[in-house]
Parts: sequence; C-alpha cells; structure tokens
Amino acid sequence: MTSLDFSALHDVSTVFSIANQALKLTSAEDIEPILENLAKVTKVTKLDFSGNTIGIEASRALSKFISDNASVKDHLLEINFADLYTSRLVDEVVESLTIFVPVWLQCPKLSIVNLSDNAFGLRTIDSLESYISQAAQLQHLILSNNGMGPFAGERIGKALYKLAQLKKSQGKSMLETFICGRNRLENGSATHLALGLKAHGSGLKTVRLYQNGIRPQGVAVLIKYGLYYNTNLQVLDLQDNTFTTSASLILAEILPVWRESLVELNVNDCLLKGPGSDAVIKVLTQYKFNNLHRLKLQYNELTQETFESSLLPALQSENLPALKFLELNGNRLEEDSDALNELEESFDGEVDELDDLEEIESDEEEEEEEEDGEGTNEELMSAAEIEAIEKTLTELQVEDLTNDLAKASI
Repeated sequence: MTSLDFSALHDVSTVFSIANQALKLTSAEDIEPILENLAKVTKVTKLDFSGNTIGIEASRALSKFISDNASVKDHLLEINFADLYTSRLVDEVVESLTIFVPVWLQCPKLSIVNLSDNAFGLRTIDSLESYISQAAQLQHLILSNNGMGPFAGERIGKALYKLAQLKKSQGKSMLETFICGRNRLENGSATHLALGLKAHGSGLKTVRLYQNGIRPQGVAVLIKYGLYYNTNLQVLDLQDNTFTTSASLILAEILPVWRESLVELNVNDCLLKGPGSDAVIKVLTQYKFNNLHRLKLQYNELTQETFESSLLPALQSENLPALKFLELNGNRLEEDSDALNELEESFDGEVDELDDLEEIESDEEEEEEEEDGEGTNEELMSAAEIEAIEKTLTELQVEDLTNDLAKASI
C-alpha cells in the first residue's frame, strides 16, 4: 500500500483506525457500531478506514457524522481511505465519492489525503477534480493504483493547476507531496501534469510518478516544463517509465537545479540507455549533491565505462557526502571487475545485490547504435505551445471564478 515518505505526527489518542479489518460496510446499520466508537473520541486528527469496503449508505452515514461532529470536522488532519472499495460496483464508488467530497472540503485542517488502491478510473474524475481544485488546505495527496488513464491524468493536472491558483489567492502554502504511481498516465497527461506541478513551484518537495507508461516525449515534458520549476524537490521517483537517451539528456540538463535539495532520485527500470546514463552520471561528477541519500539506477544499460569514468569517481569524491543507498543491478557491468571490487571497498553505504548484470555482445552493440535514436523522432512541444496551454488553463480558472460568483449572487 502506498504511503508517505514521512509519518505525520499524531497523538495516539486522536487517531481512529479500523485499518485492514476487511469489514463490509454497506448500510447505515453496518457502520453504526463504528460511529458509536468514533463518537467516544473527543478529538480526531486522523481517520484510517483503509483495507475495508464501504457502500453508498454507509458513506452517507460517515459523511453526516463528520459534518455534524466538531470533534472530527474541526481537527481532522489526515484521512487514509486507501483500498476502501473492494468488490464495489463503479456506480457505488462514484456515488460514495460524490458524498464524501463536500464533507472533506468542510474540514479546515485536512491536509493529508490517501485514496490509493481504489478502482476509480475515468468515471470518478469529476469528484476528484472538484475536490483537488478546491482543497486549499491540502498538502499531501496520494493517488496510486487508481486506474486513472491519460484522460483522467490530464484532468488531475488541471486540478493541480487550479489548486495552486486558489492557494495563492488565499495565501496558503503550496502542495508538498504528489504521489500518483501505477495509473497508466502515459504521454497524454504529461503536459497538463507538468503545468500543474509547475504551478506549485518551490513548495513541492515529493513527486512520485512511477509505473505510468510514460514514454520519452512525456518524460521530457514533465521534467522540462514542470519539475524544473520545483526548485526544492527532495524526492523524484519516475521508476518504470521510459526515458531513452532523449529524455535522459533533459534530466541531465535539469538535475543541477536540485543539487541542494534532492534526497532521493529513483530512475530504476527507466531505460536511460548508455549515452543517457552517462550524461546523468556525469552531472554527479560536476556538482555537489549535499543531501542525496538514495540513488536508484537499476536496469538502465549503464555501461562499465560510465561506471569507471564517472560514477565511481563521483562516489569517491566529496560530491555525494550523504549517499547511503545505491541500486545498480541489471546494468551492463562486469561482474568480477576491479572497479566493482573498489566500489565495495570504498563505499560505506548499502549497494543492492548485483545478481542480474547484463552482458552485451558485439552484435548487440551494433543494434544499440541503431536503436539509440529511438524516441528522438518524437518532437518535444515547444515552449510557445506549452505557454499557450498554460494561458488556456488560466483563462479557464478565471471563467470558473466568474461562474462561481454568478451562482453566489443568484
């Protein structure tokens, strides 16, 4: 189950949890005993209903309880509603979210929301977009393994953009954590996600977009037009998306922006390719990354030459003083080489087990030269095209505000 990179501080007496009890809460009667227990807690800062399954009537009863009880509504900081709809029909999930969203927006301190491992898909995007775009107090959003797809991903990007504008207008701090892995976001969502992330600027500290089927063009757009502006980024996890050389060169270009802030870089299974890996690793020899603690580079066709000429010198220099975890398995390294032995002797951190190193044959080298251009034929959107989309989002934001004011005056 996806979780935050930190544990929010809660007094144990203010946490109400029925996590992982596999309760089937369908009717109001089903959830009544739980609400009776919840009523006994004088102050609730965290609700954890994960690992159960809830229906429409039970959702309505829980929402009403939160809305009617200041002990929950006025103090709630965190909800964990991950894995909450097992065996539920899509219509039930849609209706449940429609019921919950207005109540979550009533909670003035609700800043951590985990909705992972729920089969939302495109059908629920109206409710999710509505919530994200209006949740001015939201700091940490976890939406992993929800079956989003690129169209829903695009709308989440728009919602993140709207949220940033709302936060600015109300003087609220920006979103700090955005986790949206295993959601098939693909290239189709990349531009709007990039603009949504960009809008949160230096406030955004953690971005995890692992296992989303994003191809080189989409990865490049995310980095160049989005993450580049998140200048205080501490955690970047793009595991199991496809870079190839083209997107790797963009990463190498932008990487120095985070040299003072970055704690974890995860590009495992990203197929950086030989030249791409070389470009990224060379950055580590050219700049000092004071806080980089975890570096994950598995299965990227990183070569022995790059390892010996760039990575090993970077590790032996003072450029990576905080590095404690290094993952290299699945690359094109020589198993019994002196350089690997030197790594083992000189690096005082933890290295993953190198039990699946890839050997390259001479005929594969020729194929590699032919394939290195793959992905570069996709043209990266120009800055002007990106700016036009950003302008459209701004205009939509103004239009939404105008409509809201018109409704309020009726």
